Amino acid sequence: MADTEVRPQELPEGDAGAKEVRSGLSTAARRQLKAGRTRHSRRYLDLVKSLDRKRQYTLDEALAKVKECATAKFDETVEAAINLGVDPRHGDQMVRGTTSLPHGTGKSRVVWVFARGEKAEEAREAGADVVGAEDLVERIQKEGGATCDILVATPDVMPLVGRLGQILKQKMPNPKAGTVSVNVGQVVRDIKAATRAEYRVDKNGIIHAPIGKASYPVEHLRANALTLINALLKAKPAAAKGKYLKKITVSSTMGPGFAVDVAETQRLAERI
Repeated sequence: MADTEVRPQELPEGDAGAKEVRSGLSTAARRQLKAGRTRHSRRYLDLVKSLDRKRQYTLDEALAKVKECATAKFDETVEAAINLGVDPRHGDQMVRGTTSLPHGTGKSRVVWVFARGEKAEEAREAGADVVGAEDLVERIQKEGGATCDILVATPDVMPLVGRLGQILKQKMPNPKAGTVSVNVGQVVRDIKAATRAEYRVDKNGIIHAPIGKASYPVEHLRANALTLINALLKAKPAAAKGKYLKKITVSSTMGPGFAVDVAETQRLAERI
């Protein structure tokens, strides 16, 4: 006899008979059927209904739309998602760094610093939350991690910090990310003032970075976005071929994304 079992993952969405078939499924099968579906709130779905998702907006138009759709009960973060024409599987196409946003990200962070002597005092005066050397390494080993947003270090203590590689992983201070520096005081001030934005391309070739808060005026979000894109253009790897800036989308924490006209935005960013 032929196998006539109906597989939940193969049921077509909207099939007239699908509901009847699903009603006879076990709880586990129904969960499997729902697995992988993106879940959105009714508020989000209502916002999306009125949008033209295929349109490319000017940067100012897109940011205005983001602000309009940021209707959550808190001040949402505005983020830029930038698809780059790189293959991050190759080390010579990795894009990673930091830039200072003229109007800040709107979010201060908890900063721990590895430093000794005068540099340790400089970090404290700049507002670092925790400063130490051997004692800080011992604390992180004992607690099994660092309960901070960012770790900063001076170059001379990096051999000591290196012992924490397996614990810290991506939190490990890194020169490319600007978190290993002799100018530790300035780094801490930039982070605490929320002007410093870090970017790193993910495995899909996309940069995700905050460019401010929904409460910011469009002009401030625009200046921050163009500063970020300008930094990415300067960080273009020599090994990257073809179109570098492929797609730009801006969105708020709880809102939909808006596609931005890449060619026009790149021209604006290059003028900075």
